[in-house]
Amino acid sequence: MTKAIGILGGTFDPIHYGHLRPALEVADKLALSHIRLIPNAIPPHRPQPLATAEQRLIMLQLAVENNQQFKVDDRELTRDGISYTFDTLASLRQEYPTTALYLLLGSDAFLYIQTWHRWQELLDLAHIAVMQRPGELPEMNQDTRIWYQQYLASSEDINLLHGKIWPVSVTQLMISATAIRSMVAHDQSTQFLLPDAVACFVKQNKMYSAE
Repeated sequence: MTKAIGILGGTFDPIHYGHLRPALEVADKLALSHIRLIPNAIPPHRPQPLATAEQRLIMLQLAVENNQQFKVDDRELTRDGISYTFDTLASLRQEYPTTALYLLLGSDAFLYIQTWHRWQELLDLAHIAVMQRPGELPEMNQDTRIWYQQYLASSEDINLLHGKIWPVSVTQLMISATAIRSMVAHDQSTQFLLPDAVACFVKQNKMYSAE
């Protein structure tokens, strides 16, 4: 069995350290070979991105160009239709049949997992790594809590390819892409919120100025 792979999806409009730092900590704690950053084409649960698909892809590449623990994956941008996570995991499982896959979710996103397309089948394809603050226990509804407890991982599950929920304590940076776009629109500094190369790209291309 090859070393496990992490999957982090999102609009990345723009990519920032609030995405990258927690993902890096998950990679270290779960001994992942790398994290695949997968930008949505048509996100099912949020407004459409302001940046184009090409711009978001370039920003991701700039953000991680010197870090081998991240790889940019454009499979959702090249696939027709809504960017369902189930479809993405199915394609990755076909590509990596003997590799453990970990879908990285923030604790806030996990609370709404029952609204996702084919959510009960996600664990048939991958593990779920819930990124949470140290000591945090997400306030789940009863059905989600039962599901969470039923599939909660233990140390004995480390060699499984899929099927478990792994809570992982991370440094959660309260950085918002919405706030960054607003700061750019008001000509405020975004230094230390996102990689310098990304900030330069945003400025050079006059992105988000109309928001």
